[in-house]
Parts: sequence; structure tokens; C-alpha cells
Amino acid sequence: MSSRSPTSARSGVTIQDVALAAGVSIGTVSRALRQQAGLSETTRGQVLRVAHDLGYDTAKVRAGKFRRVSFVLHRQHTGAGGNLFYSHVLHGVEDECRARGLTLHFTSLDTGDDVAGLMRRNGTDGLLCVGFFEDELLAQLRALELPLVLVDHLAPGLPSVNSDNVGGAHRATTHLLQTGRRRVAFIGGPDHHSICGRWLGYRQALYDAGVPADPALDVRRDPLDSEAGAAGAMRKLLALAQPPDAVFAFNDSTAIEAMRVCQEAGLSVPDDLAFVGFDDVDAAAQTHPPLTTLRVDKEALGVRGVQMLLDRSAQSNIELPAELIVRASSGGTVAHAGHARSPRASR
Repeated sequence: MSSRSPTSARSGVTIQDVALAAGVSIGTVSRALRQQAGLSETTRGQVLRVAHDLGYDTAKVRAGKFRRVSFVLHRQHTGAGGNLFYSHVLHGVEDECRARGLTLHFTSLDTGDDVAGLMRRNGTDGLLCVGFFEDELLAQLRALELPLVLVDHLAPGLPSVNSDNVGGAHRATTHLLQTGRRRVAFIGGPDHHSICGRWLGYRQALYDAGVPADPALDVRRDPLDSEAGAAGAMRKLLALAQPPDAVFAFNDSTAIEAMRVCQEAGLSVPDDLAFVGFDDVDAAAQTHPPLTTLRVDKEALGVRGVQMLLDRSAQSNIELPAELIVRASSGGTVAHAGHARSPRASR
């Protein structure tokens, strides 16, 4: 018979195990063990008894040490080819976790997943949720009551790190207008915070330049098929009685595919149509002609996300600048291609 008492600390018992046995959330366990306010004495006593019976090492929680971070991505972004944007964000997260001695775990989620069960098995101390999540999924992640930071997403009450989408799009559109283009089209995509911001920047730039917005030049890519959707959107624009003379696409992959459609139709880039993308993925500099784009420091998004996760006193929303990188696809230069600034909204 073992001589170990129930109160002996057992290294294999996690805070998730205590939460499951006590029938409460992970956040409730954390508050109870740290003697924080916001719990009834009945609940606090129940958690402490369960932790004692399981042999949980309460010193780990009292020390408040962060050990394990979960990088959480929606499964729609984890296809066979990966995601050109979020793979760089992941690199930044990995570098910062290594520098701070943290263990990094990758998780992809979709609607219908047992979010609480997955996170319990991961034994995570905090969540870095990257990209778009439906309200249902985000509600389940919130319910875990773990420290949580959004990257490239925005939701009320949650800290986040984003690119300056509005300001970057304003700079992109203004650049095209400064080269003499007047029928600047926008190819959008899924209904996501960053894409909506880029549309707003596009429309604001037209307004500021006194150029009327033509609804026919505002098209959306099929969100379910990025390549075919971008091609279809571009063909729709080319079929107009008055086609565009420039295109600002919400991301680089859409701009590259749209540019290919135009070239296959016998049009010259940038003589017939100028193009600007967003994100500055590696392929942008390799196109023919090279693609003008907004450079986002994708690794920095990941680094700042980890920093915000650890500094829980900094519950805020921050934006990182987007830098205009002028290449041959837009057919012109600007005097000061640099960090985009958010325009003042029109009233």
C-alpha cells in the first residue's frame, strides 16, 4: 500500500483536472487558489477541497507562473498549403515563447469541437487566438476564463493586436489615385474585422480625393474558394462597360490571382491596370511585375500577442503600422512610402 497522503503534491495533476473534478471553470479554480475576490465561500471551499484531495501542487498557481501557451487557429486557415500570413505570425509567437521559456502548443478549432475538453488536455495557461472565429467558438473560448489575446481579430472586452488596416488601405488607394487612376476597384473577401477595415480605408481615400465611389467597382471574392473566387471577381470587373484602371485587393494572394487573369486576357500591368495588395507575403515580390503592397510585420503581431498575454494589466487594443512598398505593379512612386496613418473619419 502506498504511503502517499492525499495532500502530497502530484506533478501530473493539472488545474484542468481540478476544474473538471470540481465541476467549475478553469478560471474559477485559478481565482480560488489565488484567494482572489469574486467567488462565494462555498465555491472557494469546494475547489480547495478538490485540489487537496487530488494532490494538486497549489504553489504553481500561487506563483502565477505562465508555462504553456496555446496558439489557436480556425481550421479554415489550416489547409494543406498552410496560410501565408498566419505561418509568419506563428514564427513570431514561437520566437517569443522560446525567449521567455514558455512551451507552445498549436491547436486548430472548428464549430462543433469540444473546446473545453481540448484545452483541458493541452493544459494551457493562456490562449493566443489568431484570425477569425465565429461568435459561437469565441464564446466557448471566453468561457474557459483563461487569459486570452486576439491577433488579427477584434471583439468587445478582449485585448487584441492588429495591423493598421484602415490606414494601410487609405495609403494604398491614395497611392493609386496619385498615379492618375480614377476607377479604382476594391476586391474584398470574407466578413472579417481586418477586411472590413481595409474596405473602410479604401472608401475614405476616395472620399478624401473627391472621387465618387462606384458600387460596380466594389466586388467580393468567393470566401470558400480563394483562387477561383479572386479570378471570378476580376472577370466581373473586366466585363463592366467601364472597367477599372486600378485594383486594390484586400490581400496579396487575391491581387496576384486577379493580376494573372488580366494578363491572360491580354492586358498589360500596370499600363492597362495597376494593382496593389496587402500583407507583403513572400510571393508578392516574385510576381511579374512585382506587386505593390502594404507590408505588415507579421512576426511582430505574434510577438506582441505573447507579450500582451503575459502582461495581463495591459488590457488594450493595439495596432501595428502598415508600410507601403511600391513596386512595378502600380506603375508609379510616391514621395514618402512609409507607415500608413489612419485617416480622420468623415462625418
